[in-house]
Amino acid sequence: MQQQIAGGQISNIATGARTAPGSRAGRLRGGNWSYTLTGWLGLVPFLLFCLLFELLPALIIVFGSFSDSNSGALTLNNYQRMLSQAQNIHAFETSIALSLVTALIGAIFGFLASYGVYNLRTGALRNFIVGFSSIAANFAGVPLAFAFVATLGAEGFITVLIHNWFHVNLYDIGFSLYTFWGLVLVYTYFQLPLMILVTVPALSALRPEWREAATNLGASSFTYWRRIALPILMPSLIAAAMLLFANSFGAYATAYALAQGAINIVPILIGYAVAGNVSMDVGLGNALAVGMIVVLLIAVSLYTTMLRRANTWTGR
Repeated sequence: MQQQIAGGQISNIATGARTAPGSRAGRLRGGNWSYTLTGWLGLVPFLLFCLLFELLPALIIVFGSFSDSNSGALTLNNYQRMLSQAQNIHAFETSIALSLVTALIGAIFGFLASYGVYNLRTGALRNFIVGFSSIAANFAGVPLAFAFVATLGAEGFITVLIHNWFHVNLYDIGFSLYTFWGLVLVYTYFQLPLMILVTVPALSALRPEWREAATNLGASSFTYWRRIALPILMPSLIAAAMLLFANSFGAYATAYALAQGAINIVPILIGYAVAGNVSMDVGLGNALAVGMIVVLLIAVSLYTTMLRRANTWTGR
């Protein structure tokens, strides 16, 4: 009798017989559908936000870059001027160089700091450093510029202190906070903690048994890092460096408050074109913004590619 019942159940499954509406399988299918529908409904506010504040402004900028600022007619003149005027090319060169230098400095020193934080035995101290890093990574803009002016400006606290103690004027020997390297110093302030935040979780991909196995096989610490640890971490480090590059490339308020136009970077040029330094040129500003989008898309594409490779070690 039991064999007949079991055989009937197997035959029903094999033949694809419809389950009764009140059966457990029917309830599971209904529950899964309800769960999926609820999950999609929860994404509606996020998708709406992306549409209104990311996709729609990007489309407006792209279409505006092909429009004449005066007549509104379709034109390629905005891109022609962007690529032919020396100050625009120089602005892109400076912005890319600034982003590359700060990303490289932040990646190297941030990784060393991340490894030190990861190896801390005291959990409270580790949590404090990570929490402080999250605050410092978001401390940018005009307040950060004013903080550095008060610290390392021509009459800043550290500048005056060094002059009084060592009789050395930093600005007389070539240092200036209002130059390219001064801006690199300021950007590094928020690049380092951001690198710590994104690298500490990546270090968890290094399993202790790998180091134990390498040590048992006679590998030195240098050999372990060169042959095992760094190849595993390299995609994560490159992805983090691309994130730092994008973070620096789009910064505007810090450079504007600090340099006041003395440093020619793309976000400041866009501000002048849109807000009007002497005259407004919205079409050129849109073309410059599209150029920034292209550069950032390259960086983000490399970021996602490296992140996908890094996830192979974490199993995600």
